[in-house]
Order: sequence, then C-alpha cells, then structure tokens
Amino acid sequence: MPIHPPPQQQQQQQQRSAPAPGRPLSVQQAEAALVEHYPRLVRLAYVVLPPALGRHRRVLAAHGAVQRALPGARAVPAPASRVPAQSRRRSSEEATAEAVGADAAKGPVSAPYAWMRLRVLRTALAYERRPRWWPGRLPAPAALRPTLPVVWGLRLFPRAGGADELALDRALSGVPGAVRAAFALQLLEGLTESGARALLAEAGADDPAGAVRRAAGLGAPDRAGAQVLLRSGEFDPCSVQTRPSDLLRRRHRTRALALAATLCVVAGAVVVTAERGVQGAGDEGAWVSVPALDPAALLRTAAEQWADTSRIDFTAWPVRGDRRGDDGLLGRALRAWAEPSEAVRVSATPGTVDVPPAQPPQLLFAGEVDGAAVVLFHDRGVRVVRYAEPSAGGGAAALDFARTDDADVTTGAAVVVSRTGDTARFLLAPWISTATTRDLLAPGTPDRPLEVAPDGVTAPVERPAAGGGCDSWPVLRLRSSERIVENHAFLLTDLGDLAPAHLTYTPQPGSGAFARQPREATGPEALGAWARTACSLRALSGSGVRAVNNWAFAEQRLPEGGARAEWLCTRADTWRGPGRVLVQFLPPAGSPTTPAAVVADRNDTALCSRFGQHILAGTHWKAASGRWYVLAAGSRAVDRIEATGQVRGTADGPTLAVRAPRDASVRLTAGLREGGTLAAVR
Repeated sequence: MPIHPPPQQQQQQQQRSAPAPGRPLSVQQAEAALVEHYPRLVRLAYVVLPPALGRHRRVLAAHGAVQRALPGARAVPAPASRVPAQSRRRSSEEATAEAVGADAAKGPVSAPYAWMRLRVLRTALAYERRPRWWPGRLPAPAALRPTLPVVWGLRLFPRAGGADELALDRALSGVPGAVRAAFALQLLEGLTESGARALLAEAGADDPAGAVRRAAGLGAPDRAGAQVLLRSGEFDPCSVQTRPSDLLRRRHRTRALALAATLCVVAGAVVVTAERGVQGAGDEGAWVSVPALDPAALLRTAAEQWADTSRIDFTAWPVRGDRRGDDGLLGRALRAWAEPSEAVRVSATPGTVDVPPAQPPQLLFAGEVDGAAVVLFHDRGVRVVRYAEPSAGGGAAALDFARTDDADVTTGAAVVVSRTGDTARFLLAPWISTATTRDLLAPGTPDRPLEVAPDGVTAPVERPAAGGGCDSWPVLRLRSSERIVENHAFLLTDLGDLAPAHLTYTPQPGSGAFARQPREATGPEALGAWARTACSLRALSGSGVRAVNNWAFAEQRLPEGGARAEWLCTRADTWRGPGRVLVQFLPPAGSPTTPAAVVADRNDTALCSRFGQHILAGTHWKAASGRWYVLAAGSRAVDRIEATGQVRGTADGPTLAVRAPRDASVRLTAGLREGGTLAAVR
C-alpha cells in the first residue's frame, strides 16, 4: 500500500532550478524538493524517529514530519552567495545547507532539498527530547501540531524483512536518535563524517561528533550490506501493510463516547443498542460481534474431509479436543489474540505477524493437555496460533504464532500442543496412520511405538537437549495413510517452534546421472548421514525452520591410505523463505555417531537448493602421519579445482588434495563443465 504526499502538493510541483546567488528560495521551490524527494525524506525520518513509538506511529510520524517541514508563506532562506564574508553575513542554516549539499557521495544536492532535509531532521530528533511530564504517546511540544496523515481503524507497518533487517532494527533501537541520524545520513544520504557532523550540529543534536563516532560501529564490518538493509522494505514507510486496529478497544471507546454524548443531550435517557457488543473482557460468557473474533463464526472442517480433497494441509484438519464446544475458552483465546494483556506471554517465529485475524480463523483443537487448556487456530493458510492457559489458574497464559503457509503432507503433519520439561506432545494430522519415535544418534536401533490418543494428541516425546552434551536426538517417524495414496514414512524433529521440521536426504548421483531430489531420511544411508550431523541442528533452534536436507554432494579418496570421506551440505529452509547452509566434512571415524566437522556456514543463500545446485568447499585435514593437507570437493558439475595463495595446486575432477601447512591461507576456485567458475563457500 504505497503512501504518497497529498495530491495538492503533487499538482503544485514547480520546475526545479538553482536560485541565483543571494536570491531567497521560494516556497514553491521547497515544495518541489519535498514532492520530488518525498520517499527519501520519509525514510530518513522513519529511521531517526524513536523505535519506542511503535511501527504504526513511526510511519505516521515520519510522514507528518516531512509534510510539516514545508514552510508557510514566508520565503525560505537563500543559499550563500559567493561574496566575501565581511560583506555578507550568512545564517548558520545557509552555511550548513551549502556544506552538506556539496558533501553527498551521490553528488551535490539542491539547496531547497538540503534545507528541507534539515527541517525534517530537526523534527524527527525533537521526538526524543520531550520533557518528562509530556504524555508518553506524544512528541515534544515544539513538534506538536494537528496535522495529516490521520488513520482511523487501521494499523500501518512496513513490510517485514528477514533476520538481518530485524537485527539492524534492534541495533538502531539501542542507540540515541542522533546516532541513528548520523548512521542514516551517511548510508542513505551519502554524507561524509564531516558533513554528517555539520548537519547534526545545525539540527540541534547533542554531541554530533560523538554520534558520528558511535554510528561508525553500526553495521560493521559490512557497511555495504548495512546500506542495502537500510534501503530495504523493512525501513520504507512509503510501502506499508495494513491490519485492523484493536477492534475490541475501539468498540469500547466508541460506545463510551456515544453514551457520553447521549447523556449530554438527553439526561437520564436509556440507550438501547441493537448491535451486539462486548459484554465484558473478563466475563465467561462474553461474545464478540466482530465476526473474526466470534467463537460461533470459527471455521470447522468436517471429520473426513482430508480423505476427499486434493489440498492436504492444515485446511483439511478436523476440529478435535474435548473443549471444542466451550465458547468461554474460545472467546478468551480470541480476545487474547486480538488484544493480549500484559499477563499473556506472546512469542512468534521469525517472519510471523501477530496481528488479529482479518476473517474468522479455523479451529483445529481445544482441550486439556498437561494441566492447561489449549486452543489451536489456523489462520487462512498463513499461520498456526496456539493459546494456552493454566486449568487451575494462577499462572500466565501463553500465545504463540508460527508460519505455516504452503504446508503439505509432511510439513503439515504435526503441531506442538504442549511442552513440559524435557518432553513435548504433538497433535497429529488426521492422515497419519502410524507414529513411532527413534534416536538419530542410534541409527541401528529399531523405532519405538508412540501412543496416540483418539483426539490425535501423542504421548510425551523426548525433546532434543538444548545445551550440554549431545547424547541423543529424538525424532518422530510418521507414516501417511493409504487413503491419500501417499503411504510413506518421514521424519520430523522438534526445533523449538510450533511446527516441527521435516528431515530429508539427497544421495550422491551415480556416474553421469542427473542430480537427485531430496527423499525421506528413513533408509540406512540417510540415517547414517544424520547420525553424524544431527547435533548441528542445535544451531537452527527457534529460527522458524520448515525442512532440513542433508545433501551428499561429493565423496573423496583421502591421501595416505585411500580411505573415503564424504562431503554434506545441510540446508535449512525457513517458512519465510531464506535458508541457511552448513557444509560438513565426514572423514572416516571409529563411531557411526562421530560428529562431522562444519567447514562453512552461510545465511540467506540459495546454495544447495534447486536454485543453487553448484557448490565448492574446502578444509584443512591432518593425516595419520601427522602431515597436513588442504582438501576440496565440488558438486557434480565441477570438473577442475585450483588452489592459490600460500599453497598452489590443481586437480581435474570434483576433488583436490594438496600438501599444505596447518594454517596456510588458500583460495579455492572451481571450473564448471558447462563453463564459468565457482568460489569456495566459507
């Protein structure tokens, strides 16, 4: 939903031209600069404004700061003319605009734009200098003026970014506004440190030099990457998403205002409303007129629909649980979702929004589990929401959100309903015919039966240990029903989110064979690979992982004996899209569970997926003789590997081994059969 300046400003845009020396800038020139650079100015204001305002108020405040920057009828001060200083005294604003305007890395900016940027910066910084007695929701008095935009009934927020954008936003929220301003002026506006200091000083910032010094540490060492993140949709208040505001609170306020107005007009009149309303936030029998928050409007799927549909995901789950008809429980869960109180613990996997539902959600489960009343909702194919409250009272309720868009037979097969201590219970999909458990670190042992209640809730299942030694890695082994013609077994593991992650395995292609597709990690070869790599899954805990695939992309004969080693690329795909890759080296070992060596770790990459099928990796390896080697291996399309740097060597084919000191610095590159080169992943 793009946001643009008011139409009347667009209609009045004038031809831009540099004013003559000493000639005042006109309001029309200032307005033209504002309209032309509106998104740029609003993004700058949004980054500088205090994150404590919340994203909705920051969006509105950023637009308000830019629109209020346009002066009134009086002329804008002119830029400095080129006359001796003793003949003409310049205002500090003019000097700053001239100095900063010529300091931008993108080239000189116009005087009207530099002047407007200064006014926007002053307003944005003023929000952090409000007096203690001023209401917490409002900026300082100097920045207060009734102004557009005003939004009623909607919440606005920029599009969500990934983990890197979130980390940058958190880093910015931990520094003062002047530091955020210095950071934005250098990365968004292209100013040098001296230019940023001058502009901050003119804007009235405290300690401009200190702010510039602190800003130098933000985004380090990859300042270019930080610049890309700052220009992403996460920090763009001109391209926003909308959600409804707090509907119940709004209804309370609307009714209160209506009642007060009526009492003023007709004292003692009885107001009878035909519209159903909220009877009380704490009332057991309270119900809501808003359809999305009305227990009676919840969607309920028929019990056998999963066997007669081509869409096998959460939409095919029937409603289960012994409290699925308890409107009191369902109403409390929906109200907590719409407007959670401070007593409700809220968590969400990365990339999952926690806003109220726009339409009635689907009810999956409502029942008693491990001393808590648990309700599971599915919101229009996008997310699963879990509400839990202690049955005996006295404890805090919990509200958890997880993305589940594009779920399928495997990734939509189970949801965590309860975690207590070192165990978890799952609610299984209706198409699961058998359920067992096994330990990934014991590949040769048989599966253990898992009891499943008639309502689909499993007996407690051990969870992988979050810390300490990695002695076992419990997983679910589920089999789908023949009624949906799948009838295959697959593995799921609990990585701390509501939806467990699906584990797969891709074997090496045969000689000259096409690349293989991931398959279920249930065979001996797959279990053997996972036995040596399962403990690396700890690094993925709580990151919203959808599936993890172990791809055996190369096998290498080692020097001094000819034993064989295997190279694996472990790729974790998240529900929100970005993936993480761990490249692991598996030399011969005395135990089938000896951990592999992680030789590369890359975030937000397409490597080892269908969109990144070529890979090259290397590591240092010590032979039994004590001699050190550099080993390298590439995927099936690699036909030549070259090592340069402190050690040089080449090899035809997808593997290389060359003698090298233990700490030798080596650069590895590969040639591909179809042409092109490939650098080693680090």
